Amino acid sequence: MATKTISISEDAYNILKSKKETNESFSDIIIKLSGKKKLSSFYGILSDKSAKDFEYNIKESRKRHNKKHVERIKK
Repeated sequence: MATKTISISEDAYNILKSKKETNESFSDIIIKLSGKKKLSSFYGILSDKSAKDFEYNIKESRKRHNKKHVERIKK
């Protein structure tokens, strides 16, 4: 991954440093503070049944969307 050098005030640096865990980089802290979550953070939050229901609903939604798309093309 490419890196960029930025300049921040000493106050900003100290705030970031205070939020940094031992095994985290400053990039990790900035990403965390930006509100973005790693996909892996969602692993295991759904029960098996909920996950299967969710997957089923997504597939059904795609089927409906594709059917409507085909109908629009035929017009």
